Order: sequence, then structure tokens, then C-alpha cells
Amino acid sequence: MHLAPRTVRRAAAAVTLALLTTAVGCAPQPEATSSAGPTGSAGAGCATGKAATKTPGKLTIATDQPAYEPWFQNDDPASGKGFESAVAYAVAKRLGYGKDAVVWQRVPFNKAFAPGVKTFDFDINQVSISAERKKAVDFSSGYYDVRQAVIALKGGKAAKATGIADLRGLRLGAQVGSTSLDYITDVVKPDRQPAVYAKNDQAKSALRNGQVDAVVTDLPTAFYITSAEVTNAKIVGQFENRGSAPEQFGLVLDKGSALTPCVSRAVDALRKDGTLARLDQRWLSDAVGAPVLK
Repeated sequence: MHLAPRTVRRAAAAVTLALLTTAVGCAPQPEATSSAGPTGSAGAGCATGKAATKTPGKLTIATDQPAYEPWFQNDDPASGKGFESAVAYAVAKRLGYGKDAVVWQRVPFNKAFAPGVKTFDFDINQVSISAERKKAVDFSSGYYDVRQAVIALKGGKAAKATGIADLRGLRLGAQVGSTSLDYITDVVKPDRQPAVYAKNDQAKSALRNGQVDAVVTDLPTAFYITSAEVTNAKIVGQFENRGSAPEQFGLVLDKGSALTPCVSRAVDALRKDGTLARLDQRWLSDAVGAPVLK
């Protein structure tokens, strides 16, 4: 039996639609359908272990060098030890990549979210999600809610600060391109230009040597620095979040990456099933609190 021309056209349109759906694979879905499910449930483009990664069958993850504690241990991202190393492998597992399929790269912090094509599938390096950075890169859902903190030497000028106004006349420092630096310039608004360092190690050395009165880092890093690295320093306090939403760290991906919704669904699933909370408790439990600077 011959099909009517209209029927033929409808059939052809259905085939074309199916092909287009396969091609877009992991394109973002409406809010109501984007919640994370079991591994491989995010669509054809997010199929278990078969996502559109830089190297087929491998997942390339980047972080800085050195990789600081408590986010990593012993500058060894591949160990699975430290909060971000553990999160990276948990995300990889959700995507269908075992530990032996994960390849690590070293990428400087500020370069990770600079414009341009990336050599990694995603970067994990305490990069805060911001509208400005989203112009150059994609971010996953947030995997950690963070606050910024001020560190000063005990007995130093900044050690007695109880509010933001007490910090304005001091010499402050932070890592280049960081949210920590943004808090100095936008929240503290100091009387003099802050000192800017390529690495947190340089900021710590400047504090230790008295070249700055205080440095700003995220709170867990501040706890580690004062307990293990600059033990004659103290946490002066932490800043309140700006706006109604908390500052969050997100995984960094290429702008427009087909992996972005896949990775976000993996992070959402890890938050929903309690994995992120358990990893937080295991690796960051010492960073429990500090006075709030207002």
C-alpha cells in the first residue's frame, strides 16, 4: 500500500527530529527535568563512560600546582585524598569513569577560567562561580558553599580587627584573579591598593615576612594555613556572603561544553544523596567557624 504524500512528509519530519535530538545529546534541559539521576541517565551525550571528552574513554581533570590542602593532600591530585580530589573522583564515577580513566593536568588558577579553548574536560581548583567568569567559561552546579576569611599574624595590626572598617587602613593581600581579592577591593575598600600574588604560597610568605598586615583566603584554606603552615597567625574573622545566594565553588568547563549539563547533573546527584556533605565532614570538618566581620 502506498503512503499519501502528507504521511510521507510527517514520517520524514519525525526521522529528522530524532536525528537532531541525538545530535544535541546533552543540551541543557528545562528546570523541571534537569535533576540528576543514576549514572548515565542524563541523555545520549552523557552516556556512561562515553561522554564527549577531550580523549575518548578518558576524563581529563585539571587543577593548580601546587594543589593546596585541605583540598588535596601532598600536592597529589590523583590520590583521591583531600576534599576536591575526592569530589573529582565522585563526579568521574557518576559520569561512568573509574579512577584509572581519570587523567590529571596542571593548569594555573587564573588560566583555568580565562577565555580560550581548554585542554581539560573540567577544572577543580576552588574557583568561585561568578557572572563575570561565566562570560568566558561554563560552570557546573556549585559543589561547595564558601566564605572568605582574613588571616593575620598574632600581635600584628590586623589581629585585633573586629569589623571591616578596622581593615581599611591596613596592607592587605590575596591571590590574583581570586574572589578573595574581590572581597578586599569591593567589600573592604582599603585605603591603599592590595598586594596581589600569583600563588597563595607567595601571599603566605608576604604575611610571614611582615610585607602585608593580613591576607584573605577561603575559610577552609585559612584554617589550614593557621594550623599547619603559619602557626603564629590567626583567623581574624570571615566575611558575610554578598547577596542572597552563597558564594559557591564550581567545576570549570569550556564555554558551551556539551559536558556542562552532564557534570552539573553529577554534582546535583552527589549533593542530593549526601556524598558532598560526607566528603565535607571528612576533609573540611575543622573549618567550622570564625567571627563574622561586619
